[in-house]
Amino acid sequence: MDESYISERLAQLRTQMGVSARDMSLSMGQADNYINNIENRKSMPSMQNFLCICEYLKVTPKDFFDEGTTNPALLNELITELKPLNNKALENLLNFVRELQGKKERVG
Repeated sequence: MDESYISERLAQLRTQMGVSARDMSLSMGQADNYINNIENRKSMPSMQNFLCICEYLKVTPKDFFDEGTTNPALLNELITELKPLNNKALENLLNFVRELQGKKERVG
C-alpha cells in the first residue's frame, strides 16, 4: 500500500456518500480545496484530520484501509440494523445472502 491508496480510497468513499470534495472540506471546517488536495496527492491529512475524515465518512480507520470492503459505511449501517434481530431472523438472512452468492450451505 502506498501514498496513493489514501487519496484513491478517500475519493472512492466520498463518492459513495454522494458528497463533493468541496462540501466535505467545508463541512469539516477546512478550506474548500482541502479534500481535493488530498485526492490529488498534493497533501496528506494529519492523524487528527484523518480521524475526522473517517468520522465524516462513517467508517473506522480499519474500514478505511480494508481493501476487501468496497462500501464500509453501508456495511456498518447494515450491521447496526441486524444487531437487534433474533437468532432465527439472522439465520434466515444468512441463508438468503448465501443464496444470493450462489452458495448452497444452509444454517439452522
